[in-house]
Amino acid sequence: MPNKTLRIGLIGAGANTRSRHIPGLRALPDVEIVAVCNRRPDSTAAIAREYTIPRTFERWQDLVADPAIDAIVVGTWPYLHCPITLAALETGKHVLTEARMSLNAIEAHRMLQASHGKPHLVTQVVPSPYGLKGHDVVGELIQEGFLGDLREVHVFSMSSGLADPAAPLSWRQDSSLSGFNMLTLGILQETLQRWVPAPARVLSQVHAFIPSRIDPESGVRRPVGTPDSVQVLAILENGARATYQFSAVTPFGQGMGIYLYGTEGMLHYDLTTDRIRGASTKRGAKPGSANVLEEIPIPDLKARSWQVEADFVSAIRTGGPVQFTDFATGVCYMEFTEAVARSAQRGEAVELPLEEFLEGDA
Repeated sequence: MPNKTLRIGLIGAGANTRSRHIPGLRALPDVEIVAVCNRRPDSTAAIAREYTIPRTFERWQDLVADPAIDAIVVGTWPYLHCPITLAALETGKHVLTEARMSLNAIEAHRMLQASHGKPHLVTQVVPSPYGLKGHDVVGELIQEGFLGDLREVHVFSMSSGLADPAAPLSWRQDSSLSGFNMLTLGILQETLQRWVPAPARVLSQVHAFIPSRIDPESGVRRPVGTPDSVQVLAILENGARATYQFSAVTPFGQGMGIYLYGTEGMLHYDLTTDRIRGASTKRGAKPGSANVLEEIPIPDLKARSWQVEADFVSAIRTGGPVQFTDFATGVCYMEFTEAVARSAQRGEAVELPLEEFLEGDA
């Protein structure tokens, strides 16, 4: 397709599609957004008017079936990611799907298997933006032995996003729409797994401090379907220990970051500011001393920025691989997220990869 205009159809034009995907695609040469389908006809028409998109569809199935469309951008909630992706691949279309990848691990594996059956089509999950800027710097430090042997990992995200009990029920708290996805667990696990081995065992607990909210569509108070507080203990494949702490009901002291501790040093990546600090014997730090962590700059030449849409189109045009984020990576974080949910429900540790998929794609 190097000399052909790439025709894109949008299914679900939410905030991320409007703020990132539409301008990102329109900035590229020989790319046209030719169709849109939103949840309701009125919102579909409004998006088409605002962004001068020539064609509208009332059903996503009809947009996917249209032979005049080459690629689909899936901007819906997770409950539609799998069926739209499977249908799009079946009709020969490239797919960029919003994160989280799917409702659950079963759907993620179905999507991966379908992509294997269509290797000429590009399949990509919108990546976690957290840690992208300093990705190369952290990777190089680890590669050169800054940490030594990894021993401990701590991942945390504390926010006040769900602290108001009067706030309405969000789609993210409706498990029929969001599945096993909870808070920023999956999106930060995706960031973490770029740098460290995958988890092999998890033990978790979850809780909803605010157990019910008003459904804005029905006006009825409903139980929330996902937790607002999550804690996880994990053993990574290399034997390192990891802890995760997530909450969206903390009005004070918010923050988000990753700590990596090794035999020779440690790194802290502040995911809210893209600030990296660390200490290592490789740079003169003495073990056991009260060393002040040094600032580790992210040089302009190594700083990554958001270029998801350009990467998607480039992969289509060149046939090159997707780095951030392919379906196999999505399967890994979906298995992790589901394992956390299973562990919390059963009150026992869960091994990874999940047993039923050991002979499958993961």
